[in-house]
Amino acid sequence: MKNTSILSNIRKTLLVLSVVVVAMGITSCEDWLDIPSYTSSDVETIFADENTADMYVQGCYRGLVHQEMYYQLGMGETVIHSSEDGTTNNSKYNICNYFYDTTSPYTVTTIFKEQYRIIESTNIAISRLAQMPETDKRNALLGEVLAIRAFCYHNLIRIYGDVPAIWQPLEEMDPEDENTFYPKRASRDEIYDQIIADLQTAVEYIPWYSESGYSTYERLTRQGTYALLARVALYAGGYSLRWDLETNAASSLQMARRSDDSRVREFYQIASDTCQAILTKNENGLVQAQGGKSGFEHLFYNFCQRNFSATQPEILWELAQYGSNTNSAFGVYAHPGSRGGTFGSRKAMQFVLPTYYLSFDPNDTRRDVSCTSYSIYFLNAGASNDTFVDVGTTYSCIMAGKFRISWCVEPAAAALRNLNIPLFRYSDVLLMFAEAQNYLNNGPTQAAQDALQQVRERAGIGSLSIPTSQQEFEDAIVQERKWEFAGEFTLRTDLIRMNRLAKELAETKQAMKDLSDRKNDYANVPVYRLYKFQVDAQTYGDPFLALDYIELTDPAEIAQIQDVPTDADDYDAFQDVLAGILAAHGITVEAGDKWYPTNMFEAYTSTYNGNARKAVGFTNGFNALQIGNIIYTKPTGSAENGGSYPDWIEAADGSDGLYYGFKENCVELLPFAAQAAGHPMIDNPNLTQHPGYQ
Repeated sequence: MKNTSILSNIRKTLLVLSVVVVAMGITSCEDWLDIPSYTSSDVETIFADENTADMYVQGCYRGLVHQEMYYQLGMGETVIHSSEDGTTNNSKYNICNYFYDTTSPYTVTTIFKEQYRIIESTNIAISRLAQMPETDKRNALLGEVLAIRAFCYHNLIRIYGDVPAIWQPLEEMDPEDENTFYPKRASRDEIYDQIIADLQTAVEYIPWYSESGYSTYERLTRQGTYALLARVALYAGGYSLRWDLETNAASSLQMARRSDDSRVREFYQIASDTCQAILTKNENGLVQAQGGKSGFEHLFYNFCQRNFSATQPEILWELAQYGSNTNSAFGVYAHPGSRGGTFGSRKAMQFVLPTYYLSFDPNDTRRDVSCTSYSIYFLNAGASNDTFVDVGTTYSCIMAGKFRISWCVEPAAAALRNLNIPLFRYSDVLLMFAEAQNYLNNGPTQAAQDALQQVRERAGIGSLSIPTSQQEFEDAIVQERKWEFAGEFTLRTDLIRMNRLAKELAETKQAMKDLSDRKNDYANVPVYRLYKFQVDAQTYGDPFLALDYIELTDPAEIAQIQDVPTDADDYDAFQDVLAGILAAHGITVEAGDKWYPTNMFEAYTSTYNGNARKAVGFTNGFNALQIGNIIYTKPTGSAENGGSYPDWIEAADGSDGLYYGFKENCVELLPFAAQAAGHPMIDNPNLTQHPGYQ
């Protein structure tokens, strides 16, 4: 049998080592992936000198967050959902709904290979750096690659569970040993023990940001390494889907922590202590309100602007992405959607569940940053001289907003619209600390309550009560993480490690049905909005945040907007009617202002909503959005859908629409792909498949 295992594929990849170049502490990372790489024969030369070794270590960052990690796995966590055109029969939509298939595209296929490619690179660096004379610089480089390797194993375990453990470069392994080329699954607990020990070494080697000489957090500093150690410790001590590796029996599948309770407690203590180290150092903090923007808005607007000086207090580690040879297409998928004009045509590939959008307190400044109820579209045919507007959407097509294109720095070309990927923020440290303290003390300590309070104060909801019981405080942490980290690619596996996935998905499905029926918690959600007509600035760096709107609940006002005129001669009179309604709500309509009603429970494309937009100037193309049409062409309300739930909520036969593939004690981890050569189960005869997918 040919050695076509994962490691032999890695070896082929590493014939050209990923060695990069520009010291990110000295210049921007815009060109950091553009330098020609070394061949494997140059390893001796590379590690003969700290400067070239440094270049090699920087190369190990490349591809750390593969596109699949957010394009396929950044959704399905009760917050962000997949949107597609025409059909739900595609990999992203199926995986978002926990429907996996080992022999079709409906599982992730590249993360496994890419993480082991980087692991091999770090194994080479760890081995070679250990042979160099010990200096502060050598130690810092060694700490970096230990941390990068730990990050890769953490990603593999949270996606696949027990995975092969490889701690040496391929060239140092015995070619006669079958496990060299065909490694078996190893215990995740043993891997966690190793990478936690590695991270404990790394934090002693890697300097604090203030001592690093770096100009950005694009390289690991002690802050980022401590945060990574805390996260890994919480996962190591948390729940995961486990099974008997010897029998590989499906009957042995269960969600459980590791059996050693004292070790679990030790992990939570590590998480608490490492977070405390960052808090005590006092070099970082939450970005606060400035220049008319809330702290949360100021943070993400400046993040999109690559204004590192404004974001550095809070961003503890971000993966460099900007330039012509980027690691991924991160900035393309997570945005409100735009059609033509300055920003080109970019379709949003995600939407926000309206139950999440509606979960925010009215004072929470995070909602309109994380969610947008608008998209950028043209009024007429989309010619260069057309008028482009921020058009209001319905509940079925609220979109992600943290990484919106219009906030970004103007790119050199449309294909280069990329942003860095935020991996750790100070707010995460506060919430991990609060969670660990709550676990260790059977309830929240004052320090835990204070940490949660900091996050809420910045968000504008500091007046909310903080629970004092252990379970209620954990519930509060889970919800706070949703409000704080929507679209940042950790929430799905956070719910798994806290053994809450089944409960949260079931509650979300029921909540969506209640919203559709407008009952229980959603009985009084207003059906109609008046949106203010907003012309888009069509410039990069446009600070626009959210459309002005009012919600209508007065039956008399609703009656006035029920019949939208279809004759252009009646449009001015209709605006006068709307102006009267707005005046009753304390809003003065200035000369030139226009407003239009929207039925939030109907489809964006409904006759009513389309006619309402026509009344403010939409003509050709008024009934489309830059998001998958399985979403914007569907209503949210059951009444608006002829008395049954829209199929994206529940299928006509009563089966699930949301999370239709979910099977408890099965889908919490993904199977290995087994479609063709290049996939783990095809290449490695010693790998066993996830028992739920045999």
